[in-house]
Amino acid sequence: MQDAPSSPLVVGVDVGGTKTHLRALAGADVVADHVRSSSGWRPHDPAAAARWLAALVHEALPAGARPAALAVGGHACETPRQCAAITAALRDFHETPVLVVGDAELLVPAAGLDKGVGLVAGTGSVAVGGHADGSPVQVGGWGAVLGDEGGAAGLVREAARAVWAAHDRGEAPDALATGLTAAFGVTEVPSLGAALEGVTDVSAEWGRHAPVLFAAADAGSVLAEDVIAQGGRALAGLVLRLAARGVAVDDVVVAGGTILSQPRLYDAFAAALAQALPGARPRRLRLPPVEGAVALARSIM
Repeated sequence: MQDAPSSPLVVGVDVGGTKTHLRALAGADVVADHVRSSSGWRPHDPAAAARWLAALVHEALPAGARPAALAVGGHACETPRQCAAITAALRDFHETPVLVVGDAELLVPAAGLDKGVGLVAGTGSVAVGGHADGSPVQVGGWGAVLGDEGGAAGLVREAARAVWAAHDRGEAPDALATGLTAAFGVTEVPSLGAALEGVTDVSAEWGRHAPVLFAAADAGSVLAEDVIAQGGRALAGLVLRLAARGVAVDDVVVAGGTILSQPRLYDAFAAALAQALPGARPRRLRLPPVEGAVALARSIM
């Protein structure tokens, strides 16, 4: 174990839906760079969330090290009130400045920007920006059953709907239909409903089958192409909603494993955004989101 650093220690944490990344710096020196599972993260229970974060910091930092500032971007931290409650609970463990925000709020500072929109399309989807007074505005992120359009789970939901509609029209199964039935372990399109409803973790179980959609599009499925285009329009629609609420949308920082690993979806989003908001500039996030948490931690010292 390293000795405690002599310079003030700045700690940023990105709690994602699957994994958590903590990075601690003393000046320009990286003191800790720690990745672990997000299992046990309970953002709707502020006391439990604060205990989880305090244990993470204790686990990741050198013995005796104490943060001079700590900033956290938390998955499913959906409202300013919820994030403020976790922040308040976390102060019971750390007397130094602490800040908890939604994980999408890390993207703009991670890109080195002071303002703009952070758009995530991973398993789910969400977009966040800020008013001129700094207050955050979040749209989307309502889960795979009702929302998360353009995220992996939402795309699979819409792919199933498209396949069902084609079946009702009397069309023969195409590459999307055969791919989805195989992925969910059923033999025919009508059985997809029970298969989708029978999973225990909807977002994770639906989302992991998203590659089937893109493979079907590569194989020539018009249904798959339409679902992807629809997903791109839905993601652009999140940015449009923020613009309608007075958020600056000149720069849109894009992150998330689904959109960054699937050029078809990114291109569909970029095309829809250019049509809806010609002045908005989409940009892929090149650095890990935890860099945004570190930047926020520096800002509250």
